[in-house]
Parts: sequence; structure tokens; C-alpha cells
Amino acid sequence: MISSLLFKASFKNTASPFQHKIKLILKLICCIVLLVLYGSFIAKATTLGSDTSKSDSARLTRHIINHAFDNIFEENMRLSIAGNEYFNKDKTQLTADLSPNFILFSSPKSRFFFVFSSRVKIRLLDTRDAPVKSPSYMPNATVFFRVNEDTFKPKFLSLAYSHHSNGVRGPSLNKDGSFNTDSGKFTTNFYTLTYFTGKRVDKPGLTINRYDNIGLEVHAGLFNLGLSQGLKDHYGFIRVNGSRMYNFVKAYKDPLEEGRMTYQNWQRIQFDFTYIADKYDNYSTVDIKKRLNVSLKYYYSFPFMQGTAFMVGGGYRGQDDYNQSFQDSYGYVTIGIAAGLSFGFHKHARD
Repeated sequence: MISSLLFKASFKNTASPFQHKIKLILKLICCIVLLVLYGSFIAKATTLGSDTSKSDSARLTRHIINHAFDNIFEENMRLSIAGNEYFNKDKTQLTADLSPNFILFSSPKSRFFFVFSSRVKIRLLDTRDAPVKSPSYMPNATVFFRVNEDTFKPKFLSLAYSHHSNGVRGPSLNKDGSFNTDSGKFTTNFYTLTYFTGKRVDKPGLTINRYDNIGLEVHAGLFNLGLSQGLKDHYGFIRVNGSRMYNFVKAYKDPLEEGRMTYQNWQRIQFDFTYIADKYDNYSTVDIKKRLNVSLKYYYSFPFMQGTAFMVGGGYRGQDDYNQSFQDSYGYVTIGIAAGLSFGFHKHARD
């Protein structure tokens, strides 16, 4: 069409055979140019569409992975436990380690996860009037960060800041220099960096999640900051923490929809340890009786239990973690119930 317009005037009624050939060649060239330009345009549009499609697919995959890791982070948060401990130094009627977890940031758009916990430990003494010995207030804020993208073999980090005090204003030390365990002030602040690895195994009607972690806990008291009187050289300021946990999720028949299965937490086994690594009270580095805290707990949830589980366990405390009682060392057995968002007992579909 373009070539026809160009030569219409000059070749009208006077065109020779040679001129007709030139006219046809020019028409062919113009057609080829138009086809090339059109093909280039289509190719660019297709590439752009393909890149957009790939970008959308990658974004969706990333969101799915982040969402799965958020569930993994929840599963590794501390449980709330209530019951009693036996064979410890001070006989009790009730003990509790309450850890309500408040998730402040959780988004499939981010690999970060932020949670605040207002942890409180309570011991109700088995004495006249059943007093509650000064509770341990242990609020903490924790940031989780996923390292890889494999939800069946997850790897992630956590960084936490914690405060530990007993809410008492009395003198930390008695006149003779001993610790005032009845009404003495106790305060320490610490930071914890922890590395987690996990493994998920799916079997017919059962999912097994295993998690291991190792962490370093450093108290500000190491630098003479944020500590109550007398703790220096008598309290562990550098600690190595570790844990192994197995969580079993079992399939149950859905009571409302025939033929459908739902999955909920069934059993959990958890081993924890803490080793005090710095120098204190002239204890040697291999004095396990004063440096090592260990515990092993077993949890069982019946199908009719929503959000709770029976718990039984035991352990040994080389340095008690209950504020001013830190000088005590003893073995114990614990029986009670456990609950918490981190246990994830609510029914859910397996991913």
C-alpha cells in the first residue's frame, strides 16, 4: 500500500516492464519491513508478559513459603504450663510458667516475624497461708528470621531481648552479705541469639516435626549494667542454651464432614538444657551440678482437648531460674497441663 502511494503519480499509464519490476520489488521490501517491525513488537510483548508471569509466580511462591515459616515460628514459641513440681527445695502446692504470646508482626510478604511474650513464673508455697513467693517477671521481645526456603528442612534465627525481675524493692543483700531470698530485689537483662534447624516427615495419617536449636545468652550484668546488687560473680551471665523437640500431628475424622480428615497436635517431647559458661563462685568449668540445667517433658493431647495437653516431666537445676532462688540446685518432677498458641492444638489442614 505504501509503495503504491509513492509511485502512483510517476508510473501511472507510463510505466515500462522494468519499472513494474522495480515497483514490485519495493512493495516486497516494504512488506518485509512491516512484518519485521510487527514481529519485533509481538516478541517484546510476549517477553514482557512472560517476565510479568514469572515475577507473579515467584512472588506467590515466596508468600507461601513465608506463611509456612510463620506457622513454624509459632510452633517454636514457649508454652504456658501450670501444675506442680515435686522434690524441689521449697515444697509447693502450685507452680506455673505462664507465657502468653502476642504476635505483633506476621506477614506472607516478609521473612521476619515479631512476637512479644509477658512471661511470668509463679510458685505457691505449701506453708501456712499458702503465700506466692515473689514471682519471676520475664517479659521478652523476639524477632524470628527465616534463613532458607525449604519448609521440610527449615533453618531460621531468632534474636530476643528479655528482662527478669521479681518486682520487689527490698535490699538484695542481708546485713551479713547473704542474699535476701524473702524480700530482696532481683534484676537482670539479657540478649539471646538462637539458630534453629528442623525436619518434617509425613506418614499416612501423621506428621512429625523435629526442631533443634542452639543459642547464646549474654546478660548485661557482664558489663555491670542492668543488674541488682550482689549478682556480679555469683550469677551466670553467659549461657549456652539448646533444645530438641518432636511434635506429632495426627489425622482425625472430621466430625462434621464425612470422609474428610483434620489434623491436630497429638504428642510432643521436648528436651532443653542451659550451661553457664562464665566464671562464678569459683566453680570449675566442669562442675555440672552448679552449671547445668536440664529438663525433659512429654505432652499428650486427647482429641476432645482444645488448646491444652497433659504434661509430665522432670529435670535438674544447677542454678535455679526463679529470681532470688538462683543459688539453689536440685532435681525435680513436674506434672500439669500445657497450653498456648505455640503448641498449635487447634485443628488445621496439613500443608
